[in-house]
Amino acid sequence: MIQIDDTDKNILNRMQTSFPIAPNPYKLISQELGISEDELLERLIKMKNDGIIRRIGGNFGPYKLGFFSTLCAASVPDDKLEIFITVVNKYSGVTHNYMRSHRYNIWFTFIAESMNIIEKNLKEISKKTGVDDILNLPATDVFKISANFKVK
Repeated sequence: MIQIDDTDKNILNRMQTSFPIAPNPYKLISQELGISEDELLERLIKMKNDGIIRRIGGNFGPYKLGFFSTLCAASVPDDKLEIFITVVNKYSGVTHNYMRSHRYNIWFTFIAESMNIIEKNLKEISKKTGVDDILNLPATDVFKISANFKVK
């Protein structure tokens, strides 16, 4: 288990909300936290390398940008899990990809310029992996919540 100190916890809590839209956002955050910008960046890089942080980036409402989003579920045999996950993760439109204890054991979200592109990509994934049981579950209503995780 990786241990993080109070400064790392403060960084994680701060980074989850109200990221500054400014020429030097990390400088502003470091000033708020009372550390140097270099220390902030070093700590972020270390936490990324340690797998504590997966990514730092914006979340955009795909529908407001004219894109389409869907939830996909696949029933992937154990012997094809590694190849399936690797193939799916190479698509830039995949924003989440995770396992579940269920017949449909791999779930991922896919965003693209059209539903046709998503369907084409799902067929490609099926062909490349040999996994035929992939569900395309487009949203009928979108309910977005803020998912912030307070680190104590």
